Amino acid sequence: MSARGTTATSNRSPRRRTVVALAVILAVIAGFVVRLVDIQVVNAAAHVDESLDTGDLGTTNTIAGARGDIVDANGTVMAQGEVVYDAQLDPKLIGILEEDDPKLPWAQASEKIAAITGQTADEVREVVSVALADDPNSRYALLKRSLSTEQFLKLRELGLPYLAMPSRSVRVYPNGAVAGNILGFVGSDGAPLAGLEVSENSCLSGIDGQESYLRGEDGVTIPGSHKVKDAVDGGTLQLTINSELNWYLQQMIAEETQAQGALSGTAFVVEVKTGKVRAAAEYPSVDPNDPGASEAADRGSRLFSTTFEPGSTFKAITAAAVMEGAGATALTSVTASSHEEFPNGAVVNDAFDHPAYEYTLAGALIDSSNVALSKFGDMVTDQQRYDELAKFGVGSETAIHFPGEEPGVLHPVDEWDNQSHYTTTFGQYYTVTAPQVASAYQAIANGGVKIPLSLVESCTSADGQESEIPASTPERILPEQTAAELSRMIENVAVQGDLADEIAVPGYRVAMKTGTAEKPGEDGSYKAGIYFTSMVGYAPADDPQYVVVVTLDEPTKVRSSAATASAFQKAMTQVLKTYRVMPSSVPMDEPLPKYK
Repeated sequence: MSARGTTATSNRSPRRRTVVALAVILAVIAGFVVRLVDIQVVNAAAHVDESLDTGDLGTTNTIAGARGDIVDANGTVMAQGEVVYDAQLDPKLIGILEEDDPKLPWAQASEKIAAITGQTADEVREVVSVALADDPNSRYALLKRSLSTEQFLKLRELGLPYLAMPSRSVRVYPNGAVAGNILGFVGSDGAPLAGLEVSENSCLSGIDGQESYLRGEDGVTIPGSHKVKDAVDGGTLQLTINSELNWYLQQMIAEETQAQGALSGTAFVVEVKTGKVRAAAEYPSVDPNDPGASEAADRGSRLFSTTFEPGSTFKAITAAAVMEGAGATALTSVTASSHEEFPNGAVVNDAFDHPAYEYTLAGALIDSSNVALSKFGDMVTDQQRYDELAKFGVGSETAIHFPGEEPGVLHPVDEWDNQSHYTTTFGQYYTVTAPQVASAYQAIANGGVKIPLSLVESCTSADGQESEIPASTPERILPEQTAAELSRMIENVAVQGDLADEIAVPGYRVAMKTGTAEKPGEDGSYKAGIYFTSMVGYAPADDPQYVVVVTLDEPTKVRSSAATASAFQKAMTQVLKTYRVMPSSVPMDEPLPKYK
C-alpha cells in the first residue's frame, strides 16, 4: 500500500469517530428531549398526579370557593363569604435550605414573616423549633390562621419555598344580630347549621378549586408541574327583608319585651299585595358571627318554630265561616251573657262580666265575646269551621318552609269534644305560628286573595345568571264582598275597642285584632295567669299595604293583649314611615253597632 493511501485512511478514521460520537451525543440529547417533552407536555398531568400521590415533593393546596352573599331587598349585604389564608411552614425544608446558604437566611426570613403576620420573630422561629422537636422530619407546622388577602400577597412576595398558604372561606355577618335568627349561621368548617344558610345552601355554597405542583429538594417548583383547577364562588341570595326596618323592630321588640317582663317577643311584617316578608324581628336574637354566645333556644327562629293558640285573633276566621256558611252579616245577632252553660255540657265564659246583650257579629268581635262567638259558631257545622281554618293555613307550614318551621296543630273534627266544639270558635284547641297569623290577615286585607308568604327574592350565580324563585299561585279563599265586610268589622275593633287610643296611628285607618292565649301546663290544663299575647292588624284599612303581627310570651307587667299595644303601634308607625305609605284619604264609614 502506498504512503498516500495510508494517510487518507488515517485521516478518515478520526472524522468517522467524531461523527459517531456526535451521533451518540445527539441521540442521548434527543432521548432527554423526548423524555422531557413526555414529562412536561405529553404526560405531564399523569406524572404530576403520580408524584403528588406518592412523593414528599408534591404539594396540593385548596383554593376556596367563597360562599355567596346574602343581601336584603335593597342589596345591603347581610352575610358574606371572605377568603382567608392559613400560613404553613415546612420545617425540614427550612433546615435543608439553611445548609445550602440560602439567599434569605431563616433568621432574616422569620423577621420579615413576623412583621406581616403580627407575630414576633421568636414566635415564628418557635413554631418551627417545636415541630422539629416533635419530629425531626416534620414537613408541616401551622404558623398563623385566617390571614387577610393583603397579608397573603405580602408573604407571597417573599418567595419562600417553605411557606404555603392554602385558602379557605369564612362567613361574616356585617350587621351582627340583625335578622340573625332568620339568616342562620355556619360552623367553623363552613358547613351551614341553621336558618337560610341551610335551606338556601344550594344557592350559597361555593365549589373549592385546587392548586398542585412538584418541587425539587431546593423547594423550587419544577417547570410544567403546576396545575390549577379554579374555584367557583357561591351565588348571591336576595331576600325580601328590609334590614333597616328589621333593625328598628329588633331594637323595639327587645325594649318592649323587657318592659313587659316577658320571656321573648317577635314582630313580623308582610306586604299585603305580594305576600313578601319585609321584617322578621325576634328577641332574644343570635349574632351569627358568634352563635355560641347565645343560648341554644335563641339560635333558631321562634317566629317559625313557636306555636300558640291564637285566641281572639282567629275569631275573625269564625266570623268568615259564619258569613260564608250561614249567610251572616256584620249585623246578624245572638243573645249572649258573660257566662253560658250549653246543652252539651260545655261551659264558656267571657273575660269580663256583663248582662245578656243582643250582640251583632261586629259587636262580638269588638268586645271579643267568647260566648257570642260560640253561639255564632253553632250556625255552621264543625266541618265547615274546620275547612275554614284549614283554608286560612292552620295546620300547614307556610310556603316559606323555613328550617324547623312548625305547621301548628289542627285536630280532625272527630277529635273535637263538647268543649272544643265551642273553644275552636274563639281560637283554642288548635295552634298556629306568627307567620300563619300574618298570612291569614294578609288574605283578609287583600280582598280575600291569599298570596303565599315569601322570604327569598332571587338567587344570582357567580357568573351573573339570576334565578328568580318561582312565584306561588295566589288563591281566593273568601269572596271579595265577604272580605270587605270582615275587614270593616276588624277596623271597628280598632276604633271601638278598649285599645283604640293605644294603637292609633295618626293619619291612617288601622284594622286590628288582639289575642290573649292561655298557656297549657305539662298536664294539658291551662296555667292560671300565664299568657301568650298577640296583636295583628293592617293599614291603611282603606287600602291595605302591610300586615303587622307582634307577640309577647308570658308578659308579667300587663297580663293581657294590652301588653302588645305599644309594640304594635310602634311597629305599624315605622312600617308606614319606611315605605312612605300615603295617609288614608277616605274616611271610615259610620261605626258598626255592637248590639241590636
